[in-house]
Amino acid sequence: MLDVLKEDYIRTARAKGLGGRVVVYRHALKNALIPVVTVLGLQFGGLLSGAVIAETVFAWPGIGRYMIFGITGKDFPAVQGGVLFIALTFVLVNLLVDLLYAYLDPRISYR
Repeated sequence: MLDVLKEDYIRTARAKGLGGRVVVYRHALKNALIPVVTVLGLQFGGLLSGAVIAETVFAWPGIGRYMIFGITGKDFPAVQGGVLFIALTFVLVNLLVDLLYAYLDPRISYR
Protein backbone atom coordinates (compact mmCIF):
# COMPACT_ATOMS: atom_id res chain seq x y z
CA MET A 1 0.00 0.00 0.00
CA LEU A 2 2.87 2.36 0.78
CA ASP A 3 4.37 1.78 -2.66
CA VAL A 4 1.06 2.48 -4.35
CA LEU A 5 0.60 5.72 -2.41
CA LYS A 6 3.85 7.03 -3.94
CA GLU A 7 2.66 6.54 -7.53
CA ASP A 8 2.00 9.42 -9.92
CA TYR A 9 -1.74 8.79 -10.32
CA ILE A 10 -2.19 9.14 -6.55
CA ARG A 11 -0.38 12.47 -6.64
CA THR A 12 -2.59 13.52 -9.56
CA ALA A 13 -5.77 12.54 -7.69
CA ARG A 14 -4.68 14.60 -4.69
CA ALA A 15 -3.81 17.53 -6.96
CA LYS A 16 -7.34 17.38 -8.41
CA GLY A 17 -8.62 18.06 -4.91
CA LEU A 18 -9.92 14.63 -3.91
CA GLY A 19 -10.02 13.90 -0.20
CA GLY A 20 -7.62 11.52 1.51
CA ARG A 21 -10.17 8.77 2.06
CA VAL A 22 -11.42 8.91 -1.52
CA VAL A 23 -7.87 8.66 -2.85
CA VAL A 24 -7.01 5.74 -0.60
CA TYR A 25 -10.22 3.73 -1.05
CA ARG A 26 -11.02 4.44 -4.68
CA HIS A 27 -7.55 4.61 -6.21
CA ALA A 28 -4.88 3.11 -3.98
CA LEU A 29 -6.64 0.21 -2.28
CA LYS A 30 -7.82 -1.47 -5.47
CA ASN A 31 -4.32 -1.49 -6.95
CA ALA A 32 -2.75 -2.58 -3.68
CA LEU A 33 -5.13 -5.55 -3.41
CA ILE A 34 -3.99 -7.20 -6.66
CA PRO A 35 -0.86 -8.89 -5.18
CA VAL A 36 -2.80 -9.83 -2.04
CA VAL A 37 -5.52 -11.56 -4.07
CA THR A 38 -2.86 -13.39 -6.08
CA VAL A 39 -1.13 -14.75 -2.99
CA LEU A 40 -4.42 -15.75 -1.36
CA GLY A 41 -5.45 -17.66 -4.46
CA LEU A 42 -2.13 -19.53 -4.60
CA GLN A 43 -2.14 -20.28 -0.88
CA PHE A 44 -5.51 -21.96 -1.18
CA GLY A 45 -3.88 -25.02 -2.76
CA GLY A 46 -1.55 -25.30 0.21
CA LEU A 47 -4.51 -25.09 2.55
CA LEU A 48 -6.19 -27.98 0.76
CA SER A 49 -3.13 -30.19 1.04
CA GLY A 50 -2.65 -29.14 4.66
CA ALA A 51 -6.23 -30.12 5.39
CA VAL A 52 -5.52 -33.67 4.19
CA ILE A 53 -2.59 -33.94 6.60
CA ALA A 54 -4.42 -32.31 9.53
CA GLU A 55 -7.48 -34.51 9.09
CA THR A 56 -5.32 -37.62 9.05
CA VAL A 57 -3.16 -36.68 12.05
CA PHE A 58 -6.00 -35.49 14.28
CA ALA A 59 -8.58 -38.04 13.03
CA TRP A 60 -11.02 -35.35 11.93
CA PRO A 61 -13.70 -36.41 9.46
CA GLY A 62 -13.34 -34.75 6.09
CA ILE A 63 -12.43 -35.15 2.45
CA GLY A 64 -8.73 -35.64 3.22
CA ARG A 65 -9.29 -38.47 5.65
CA TYR A 66 -11.79 -40.01 3.25
CA MET A 67 -9.14 -39.99 0.53
CA ILE A 68 -6.54 -41.55 2.83
CA PHE A 69 -8.97 -44.33 3.72
CA GLY A 70 -9.66 -44.78 0.01
CA ILE A 71 -5.94 -45.05 -0.75
CA THR A 72 -5.24 -47.56 2.01
CA GLY A 73 -8.37 -49.56 1.18
CA LYS A 74 -7.69 -49.43 -2.59
CA ASP A 75 -11.03 -47.77 -3.21
CA PHE A 76 -10.13 -46.02 -6.46
CA PRO A 77 -13.51 -44.34 -7.14
CA ALA A 78 -13.32 -42.70 -3.70
CA VAL A 79 -9.81 -41.41 -4.41
CA GLN A 80 -10.83 -40.19 -7.86
CA GLY A 81 -13.86 -38.42 -6.42
CA GLY A 82 -11.77 -36.74 -3.74
CA VAL A 83 -9.13 -35.62 -6.23
CA LEU A 84 -11.84 -34.38 -8.60
CA PHE A 85 -13.51 -32.40 -5.81
CA ILE A 86 -10.24 -30.80 -4.66
CA ALA A 87 -9.18 -30.00 -8.23
CA LEU A 88 -12.58 -28.50 -9.05
CA THR A 89 -12.47 -26.38 -5.89
CA PHE A 90 -8.97 -25.16 -6.76
CA VAL A 91 -10.03 -24.28 -10.31
CA LEU A 92 -13.08 -22.37 -9.06
CA VAL A 93 -10.95 -20.39 -6.59
CA ASN A 94 -8.52 -19.49 -9.38
CA LEU A 95 -11.45 -18.43 -11.57
CA LEU A 96 -12.69 -16.22 -8.75
CA VAL A 97 -9.21 -14.68 -8.43
CA ASP A 98 -9.14 -13.94 -12.17
CA LEU A 99 -12.57 -12.32 -12.02
CA LEU A 100 -11.46 -10.23 -9.05
CA TYR A 101 -8.53 -8.98 -11.14
CA ALA A 102 -10.96 -7.53 -13.67
CA TYR A 103 -12.95 -5.88 -10.89
CA LEU A 104 -9.93 -4.45 -9.07
CA ASP A 105 -8.06 -3.21 -12.14
CA PRO A 106 -10.22 -1.90 -15.00
CA ARG A 107 -7.24 -2.07 -17.37
CA ILE A 108 -7.57 -5.87 -17.24
CA SER A 109 -10.36 -7.09 -19.50
CA TYR A 110 -11.32 -10.54 -20.67
CA ARG A 111 -12.78 -10.63 -24.14
